[in-house]
Amino acid sequence: MMRSVRRGLFATGGSWSERLALIAAPTIAFLLLLAAWQGVAAAGLVPAEMLPAPTRVVSAGAAERTALLRHAIPTLIATVAGFALSVSVAWVTATVLDFSRILRSALLPLLVVSQTLPLIALAPLVVLWFGFGLLPKILLVAFVTFFPMVVGLLRGFAEADPEAERLLASMGASRATVFRLVRLPASTASFFSALRISITYAVVGAIFAEYAGAVAGLGVYMQSAKNVFRTDLVLAAVGVSTLLTLCLFGIVVLAERVVAPWLRIEQGRDRTHRGTRS
Repeated sequence: MMRSVRRGLFATGGSWSERLALIAAPTIAFLLLLAAWQGVAAAGLVPAEMLPAPTRVVSAGAAERTALLRHAIPTLIATVAGFALSVSVAWVTATVLDFSRILRSALLPLLVVSQTLPLIALAPLVVLWFGFGLLPKILLVAFVTFFPMVVGLLRGFAEADPEAERLLASMGASRATVFRLVRLPASTASFFSALRISITYAVVGAIFAEYAGAVAGLGVYMQSAKNVFRTDLVLAAVGVSTLLTLCLFGIVVLAERVVAPWLRIEQGRDRTHRGTRS
C-alpha cells in the first residue's frame, strides 16, 4: 500500500525530460518577463513611481518584511477559514442536489445567477452587515470559491458508471449505498480539479474583502501603500499574495496525490496512450 502511495506522490505521467520541460517553459517565460521589466525600468521608459524595477520591489519588500508578514497572517487565516467553509457547504449542497432532481432544477439556476453579482458591490455590503472582523472575509472567500466546487462535484457525480449503479440497484442496494459506492468515488477527479480552481480565487477574495473594510491584511497594506504612492510596496504585497496562492495550490495538489494517488497514475497512462497513438 505504501509503495502505491509513493508512486502516486511522485508519478507525473511522463518521462523526466517531459517533467523538466513542463517546469522549464514557464520558468524561462517568467525570467524573460522579469528581464524585460527590469530593462524598461532601467531605461527610464516609464517613471519609477509608476513602474519600479523588480530589484527595487524586492528591496522594498525585504525592508518591510515584518509588516508584510504581519498583514499576510490575517489574510491567510481568512482564506483558509473561508475555503474550509466553502468546501463543507459545497459538499452538502452538491449531495442534496444530486439526490433531488427537483431541488437541482430549482436551485442550480440560482447558483448560476449568484455568480453574476459583482464582488466590488457585494464586498462593501458584507462588511456593512457583519462589521470589520474576520467573519465578512470568511463569507466572501466562501462565496467566491463555492460555485466551482458545487459544479465540479455535480459533474463528478454525473460521471458515475451507470452499469455499476444498475448492478447495485438490482442487488437491492439503497440509493444512499449506490451514492457511497459509485457516485462518490466517481467525483474524486472533478472535486480536486474544482479545488485547484477555487483555491486560486480564495486569496483574491480575502484581499478584496480587506479592501472593502478591515483593520489588518494584505488588502489593507496595499491600500495604505497606494495612498502614499508607494507602488513598490504595493507590488511587494502582490508578490506575497502570489506566494500564498502558490503555496495553497501546492497543498491542494499534494493532498490530491496523497488522498487519490490513482488519479495521477491514470492521467499518466492517458498521456502515454495519447503519445503512443500520435
